[in-house]
Amino acid sequence: MKVAIAAMPFRFRRSARLGPVRLNFGKSGLSSISLGGRGASFNIPVARAGGPRTTVGLPGTGLSWSVEHGPGAPSAPPAGLPNSRRFRPGQLEVFRQGCLGVLQEQLFTPGSGGQRLWEHNLITRLLADPTIGGRTQGLLAVIETPEAMQAYLLRAQSQDDVKRRARRCVEAVQEALRLANVRGWLRDQAGG
Repeated sequence: MKVAIAAMPFRFRRSARLGPVRLNFGKSGLSSISLGGRGASFNIPVARAGGPRTTVGLPGTGLSWSVEHGPGAPSAPPAGLPNSRRFRPGQLEVFRQGCLGVLQEQLFTPGSGGQRLWEHNLITRLLADPTIGGRTQGLLAVIETPEAMQAYLLRAQSQDDVKRRARRCVEAVQEALRLANVRGWLRDQAGG
């Protein structure tokens, strides 16, 4: 009598975390080391092509921004990135500008609903509507114009504040599109 022994499948974990350090593995072994957490990380290549890379993102939105540092870049992470809370002087400004660029690119691309909100002053029309509550008006005011959104985002005082403000901008666009659709304004603009 033969006994069949089923082969047990093994899974290979592609990364391992040791405190703030994440070791990333590829087919041939250790490929890179990452420092940081959700929302911001610094990745140092070990066995992959390219230089060190800083990535910042807005969790839950799918928006992220990466900068690969050139050959002369330091091999240590920028101060503050491992705890994902602080930047050195100048890094916060780069992060604010990067997030602003991502928001403008993702939410207000030519032909998008967001772009039509600005092009046809639909947010201003919504803000003038007396049936909209004060809380919604406050939300929509942050994206009334490109300049308003830029000023709102660039006033952020920390990385977490930038991410919170960027999420608020995303929510504002979603709410403005919903309200404009309910009123039929976007259909009116598409037709003429």
